[in-house]
Amino acid sequence: MDPISASGESRAVALARRVLRIEADAVAALGARIGEEFERAVEIILARHGRVIVTGVGKSGHIGRKLAATLASTGTPAYFVHAAEAAHGDLGMITPEDVVIALSNSGSSEELLTIVPLVKRQGARLIAMTGKPDSPLAREADAHLDAGVA
Repeated sequence: MDPISASGESRAVALARRVLRIEADAVAALGARIGEEFERAVEIILARHGRVIVTGVGKSGHIGRKLAATLASTGTPAYFVHAAEAAHGDLGMITPEDVVIALSNSGSSEELLTIVPLVKRQGARLIAMTGKPDSPLAREADAHLDAGVA
């Protein structure tokens, strides 16, 4: 059994509440990051009538899969393409009406930087979500969303 704390809560309950407070504070702090770049990203997506292609590698790829699934389930045509596979033909279906969202904490992932010229050649717009606004991926993007963690 979980021991009871001085407040009458079990350790598990106290820990769960602490984690939720930390997460709630982190979500509340995101408001300060929403500005011109966010607005630009929204305008890019709304101006295009194609699909949203989400890409990334590693943990960023896992997050990208969830983002693509969420967009698709809310009515935005979207799918995930792994960045390592994208350079080997999977981006051939991109049209100028599409938007590519590339996720990378470092903004320097070789797999993503390799596909940037391919995305641009196809005429699609690029939105980068990175933890480093001065990264190569962020600089190449039409809009950058700060995904840095504190």
